[in-house]
Amino acid sequence: MTTLFGRRVLLRPLVVSDFPSWREVRRRNEEWLTRWEPTRVPGQPDVVEDRDAFAVRCSARQRERQLGAGYGFGVFVDGSFAGEINLSSIQRGPFQSAYVGYWIDEAHAGQGYTPEALVVVARFAFEELRLHRIQIAIIPRNAASRRVVEKLAIREEGVAVRYLEINGEWEDHVRYAITAEEWDERRLELGREWLD
Repeated sequence: MTTLFGRRVLLRPLVVSDFPSWREVRRRNEEWLTRWEPTRVPGQPDVVEDRDAFAVRCSARQRERQLGAGYGFGVFVDGSFAGEINLSSIQRGPFQSAYVGYWIDEAHAGQGYTPEALVVVARFAFEELRLHRIQIAIIPRNAASRRVVEKLAIREEGVAVRYLEINGEWEDHVRYAITAEEWDERRLELGREWLD
């Protein structure tokens, strides 16, 4: 199991035994989170309430890791589950790229845990997976998520119009990216600020 360490956060894949704490955080943060997420598919089990659906989700993430197609991590603060950060849609060949998505328990928002987790994931993506680029797409009005990339001074690339279906609407997203070259230039600075 891939476990990654920051200064204050621990990142590791979620397992079925995480379900009670994951469900508690998701229930408490329903309003905080669902407005930024894709609509749940009607007729599918509710992963927040159904332990078996959560187990299927954990198994799917494990298969992605085995295939090198994605790495999903729970974010843990002081040993407690606090959110998720995912490196997904990894493409090799000439692209060597992946997408990053994240969310944090509102009780932990604004304390620097998410930027720290993003630096940990970037280090893993560039130094262990040898990717060339990671991308983050954020709805323009999602100020909390945008603050994460702004704190890290990750380059903005522009707006992708009607990019993803979120909560029933096709939403524009501001796209941010960092390349391996940028990581090499900034890794010591980012490490000092967020990891050491």
